[in-house]
Amino acid sequence: MSKLRIDYIATNALTAYPHNARTHSRKQIRQIAKSIGEYGFTNPILIDSNNMILAGHGRVAAAPLAGLTEVPCVRLEEMTPSQKRAYILADNKLALNAGWDDEILANELQTLLSIDAEFDLDVIGFTIAEADCLIEGLTPEESGDPADDRMPELAKGKPITVLGDQWQLGDRRLVCGSALEDQTYQLLLAGEKAQMVFTDPPYNVPIAGHAGNSGKIQHREFAMASGEMSSAQFKQFLVTTCSHLAANSVDGSIHFICMDWRHLPELLAAGETTYMELKNLIVWAKDNGGMG
Repeated sequence: MSKLRIDYIATNALTAYPHNARTHSRKQIRQIAKSIGEYGFTNPILIDSNNMILAGHGRVAAAPLAGLTEVPCVRLEEMTPSQKRAYILADNKLALNAGWDDEILANELQTLLSIDAEFDLDVIGFTIAEADCLIEGLTPEESGDPADDRMPELAKGKPITVLGDQWQLGDRRLVCGSALEDQTYQLLLAGEKAQMVFTDPPYNVPIAGHAGNSGKIQHREFAMASGEMSSAQFKQFLVTTCSHLAANSVDGSIHFICMDWRHLPELLAAGETTYMELKNLIVWAKDNGGMG
């Protein structure tokens, strides 16, 4: 195997592999350009004898944004056409097969931001949201005295809130009522109509075994649709609720309705009965699956 040699070649003299399956968004190209501006061009482009790029398409695209007209290249001339095709895939896929140690990564990000609060995360390809999420994970959700991690005993005597009560929270109104009854909407909306609805109805599954934060915090069962309904009964429960929601909303309003995957058939059937059109299905892909 011959020794590697670096040559500086003009970016406009390089050609992309025409069947490159790896894509680079404009955002990623800008991030690469920022990284080049911060650390220099530290990773040479791999090319063949005809100046076709084998590895480094993103870096070549980012070079002009970083003010570079030529880039360091290593020429690989001994590969067969089949080897080139396979290497281009391997260079991208093998890197994707790596993982992260989230705790170490979060600590590294936290250290960077503690040293320089204005550190530009784009330089290393992270977003503020990603960093915040990782760093938040370093702190246990329930800290302090373990005795704090329990539901308080139910107060004896008259409950604080009963059916029909309404709370004024600034310009917001909170009503304690049944979503199955029209008077609840009249009390809540006071003659107005909703422009958007977000609702998370019970899923017709019992709380026990389905929600409970691994048993640390226990919840009482729902008043209805807590596993006691048949599929037909649960569909009618949703039809009644959705009908009230539609009747108390403006034409063209969007309704976001949460449901577990097991009961999507009932929700979709209720939606076909009540609404004009299904706009979209949004799936929450939880990184850490769990109850509660």
